[in-house]
Amino acid sequence: MRRRGAAGAGGRLLLLLLLLPLLLDVCNVLSLEIKASPKVRAFVGEQVLLKCSFKSSSPITESLLVDWTYRPLAGGQMETVFHYQSVPHPTTAGKFKDRISWVGNVANGDASIAIQSPVLSDNGTFICSVKNPPDVYHNIPQTVLVVTERGLAFQLTSAALLSILVFLPSILVVILLLVRMGRKFQLMKEKGKCGYKKSSIEVSDEPEHTDTAGCGGKLREWCLNCVDTDEEDPY
Repeated sequence: MRRRGAAGAGGRLLLLLLLLPLLLDVCNVLSLEIKASPKVRAFVGEQVLLKCSFKSSSPITESLLVDWTYRPLAGGQMETVFHYQSVPHPTTAGKFKDRISWVGNVANGDASIAIQSPVLSDNGTFICSVKNPPDVYHNIPQTVLVVTERGLAFQLTSAALLSILVFLPSILVVILLLVRMGRKFQLMKEKGKCGYKKSSIEVSDEPEHTDTAGCGGKLREWCLNCVDTDEEDPY
């Protein structure tokens, strides 16, 4: 029994030693890692970038493959919309024809693409796949593209909002000062009209008028006094 047990243990150890190189190869095969943005927002007609980066334990060679696949938001089968092997190979058919360009650099671990003039029907899921033999197995990150129409209203950025918060109080203060100055000027103008006096120049420029009315009145008053005096004298 002891001999059989020792033989069994020795057999398992020998099997483990034989499988060890294979296990190491499996670890090397699974050492390719891909990262992609889980969600990307875009506006109709404006270029959008779909980022994809990868890390491989093997040197980058001409055998490296990059594939981008797409599934519509409504569902359906995946379709290849971009392929790279040494040089870019955009799709020559379908809705993305002549609208996808290569912006990556495999030497830097970049497998990104750009979509020109996106439309609402482009909404869906994109998958970036990279194979760099012997690294061919990897995780499968997905990127959900959400295309919307840019509103006609002014889009406030953080910088624009900060500028408004800084300059709006100053503008209000200036407006209040101008209103107060306008009211004060109006009051001074009205007071000037009430207490207006002619200058010596204005007085000298006016034509001289003979105070005939005053003299006639005095003469009339003197005559009346004379008449009254004559009537009061006794005979």
